[in-house]
Amino acid sequence: MKKTKVLHVCGTGSGVGKSIIVAGLCRIFKQEGYNVCPFKAQNMALNSFITKEGGEIGRAQAVQAQAAKIQPSVDMNPVLMKPTSDRKAQIIVRGKAIGNMDVLTYVNYKKELIKTVCASYQRLRKKYDLIIMEGAGSPAEINLKQHDIVNMKMAQYAKAPVILVGDIDKGGVFAWLCGTLDLLTKNERKHVKGLLINKFRGDRRLLSSGINFLEKKTEKKVLGIIPYFKNIRIPEEDSIPLNEYNNSKTTRDITISVIHLPHISNFTDMDPFQKEKDVSIKYVNEPQQLKMSDIIIIPGTKNTLADLAWLKKANLAAAIKANTTATFIIGICGGFQMLGNTISDPLNVESRLIKNKGLSLLNITTSLGQRKVTHQIKGKELSFGIDISGYEIHHGKTKIDSSVNAFCEITQRGNKSAKILDGARSQDGRIWGTYIHGIFDNDVLRQNFLNQIRKNKNLTISGKNTVFDPDREYDNLAILLKNNIDMDCLKKIIDKGV
Repeated sequence: MKKTKVLHVCGTGSGVGKSIIVAGLCRIFKQEGYNVCPFKAQNMALNSFITKEGGEIGRAQAVQAQAAKIQPSVDMNPVLMKPTSDRKAQIIVRGKAIGNMDVLTYVNYKKELIKTVCASYQRLRKKYDLIIMEGAGSPAEINLKQHDIVNMKMAQYAKAPVILVGDIDKGGVFAWLCGTLDLLTKNERKHVKGLLINKFRGDRRLLSSGINFLEKKTEKKVLGIIPYFKNIRIPEEDSIPLNEYNNSKTTRDITISVIHLPHISNFTDMDPFQKEKDVSIKYVNEPQQLKMSDIIIIPGTKNTLADLAWLKKANLAAAIKANTTATFIIGICGGFQMLGNTISDPLNVESRLIKNKGLSLLNITTSLGQRKVTHQIKGKELSFGIDISGYEIHHGKTKIDSSVNAFCEITQRGNKSAKILDGARSQDGRIWGTYIHGIFDNDVLRQNFLNQIRKNKNLTISGKNTVFDPDREYDNLAILLKNNIDMDCLKKIIDKGV
């Protein structure tokens, strides 16, 4: 039996670019003929994805699987944590939500989860000949190491060589890399076979003295320096690139304002608008920021009632309602629920709040239940008869008044045929909502919707759909990494192992 090779990508902290690097490496090795897959034992993220079988995993692992040209599976991210507050998170194990836990409860539960994590890894070993693993946060968090199931403990279990990634754009990358290695045990340091410096801007020659010092100090080779890039579109894992969105000085014809909810989830629903040359997106949290908006989107959230209360306290609810005649208002998932008359959570599924009045922009009512709906879907948008696809992730069950039009009909859930009405739309079509994530990934629907606004503003109507090719983006990422990483050395590290 051919031995499965493995590589573990750890970082000096969160947000240093581990997920993107794993995606790029998956594409590189796929191009070189490997049957490669990603693996992240435990992920904390509010951006999630539904697999073909209806399991929920971190969106980053779905992106990495797409880069590897394989179907995402729950084994690629066996444990997903979705924060519902500062102290609690919903725990999802092998794709299914098992309940909310506070920190201490979860720490104790991890003793059982390590078995699940290792079993998932072993199943992947039987199917793939190369596994690119991803760590979480930093492997040197002293308070977390004792119950670690994703960083060095996983590397030790899998006998995986580790490359350590640092983000130079944040500053202090040399101290960060040296300090991380210094806080690892001697045995853990043996697993670290190389370093990567990510997000570099400028002339690489200016780093020479620093690289020489770093390699001498740590006795680890710097495998590459990855330049900062903006021209390759890979979905973000769990942080909105606000600087990119809100600091853009480019004036465009159509402005979309997305409400930046405290517990915003699946904000990647908005990514498809980046393909449109005449559309700008901004994330807002103050009423005055809604001025001159052509579209207002209330996105998904992991704590609908709490975020609805925040929406009212921030006076954004009143500002949204004041824009109903001049602006399209859209709600996705939790945002869809907020457009209705009431939302109730009698079982405290998301929080301690029981009930709250919605914006009353659509004649619907929602109650959250224990059962979580997770499906990939296909269907038809009802106003124009446009075929759509996407995925559902929600606890809510929404009743639509007979006076309200449904947004779409779901004709397939998973592998089963269906005939289910979803969402709601106002009579004039300016206010609508849906439970379907990824709705704007449907190019024909997105273009049709934007053309309504273009027509209202006497702008040029787009005669063709803007089609986004993710394969091209992954290929461009692979080229960037190959040009800036010593791939021969990296392959030797993978071949040799630990």
